[in-house]
Amino acid sequence: MFRRAISNQFSAIVLAALTLAVPLAAQTTQTAQTPAPSAAPSPEQAKILQSTEAFVRNLFAWGPDIKVTLGPLTPSVSPDFYDVPVHLTINNQTNSGTVYVSKDGKTFLRGDLYDMSANPFADNLAHMNVEGNPSVGPANARVTIVEFSDFECPHCRELYRTLKTLEPLYPQVRVVFKDFPLRQIHPWTETASVGARCAYMQSPEAFWQLHDAIFENQDLISTENVWEKLSAFAKAAGLDTDAFKACMSSPEAQKAVDANRADGIAVGVTSTPTVFANGRMLIGGDKQTLEQYIKYELGNPRPK
Repeated sequence: MFRRAISNQFSAIVLAALTLAVPLAAQTTQTAQTPAPSAAPSPEQAKILQSTEAFVRNLFAWGPDIKVTLGPLTPSVSPDFYDVPVHLTINNQTNSGTVYVSKDGKTFLRGDLYDMSANPFADNLAHMNVEGNPSVGPANARVTIVEFSDFECPHCRELYRTLKTLEPLYPQVRVVFKDFPLRQIHPWTETASVGARCAYMQSPEAFWQLHDAIFENQDLISTENVWEKLSAFAKAAGLDTDAFKACMSSPEAQKAVDANRADGIAVGVTSTPTVFANGRMLIGGDKQTLEQYIKYELGNPRPK
């Protein structure tokens, strides 16, 4: 599934084609991914890739100014179809998605295919890696919400306030915070993520104090004063400020932030906030939808 790209031109092309539109209440960046090298396709597979490229170019009016790379073909959940990764590049911007083509090369399908005998969110859950990240709520919670968030994102601040209202209503729900700094569009967000992680490494409870302080003071933080602000928040939270500053310059916290971002990319996160309720993705963190997911998950047994 394609996501909305930053460039309006690129967005229009993608949205008119393979995408489901990303809600406007989200900050979006791109994750350019180059297809991994793979074994050469068989002559039959090469013919399918060639005909599929010609078909999608005609279907979506993708001219020669758009680079289209397809493949490699891999088995899909349907034995009659191939998974076909599609990589688009225009004006140095890249986005990726997947379509499906029948093994006889005669049928093209866009959308999602699911194995109805399995949990449709199992793959998302496998990449959550929630342990070792800040969380509130019981560890054995029936519902776990994982939020991928950016401290400089205004819509993430809205989600932070939404969760503040939902947590007292659903104390049995666990909320896990994972960093997804949008480095391309937010200049101080990664520094804030590293600072919050340093707080967590020194005191898990203090993390939430910094977390709240950053979001509440988001409009007052800048690239020029972010270190000063974070140090003040750390001091107010009772942290050892010397250790905090040393951590900010060390690789450990940065590695944790990078690992969270990699997890987000693995499950298709391209915008913030993106929330997963027991693996069920919600882009933008709409309160009504999130509460619907919570109530549903609390009232229904988890799929095996």
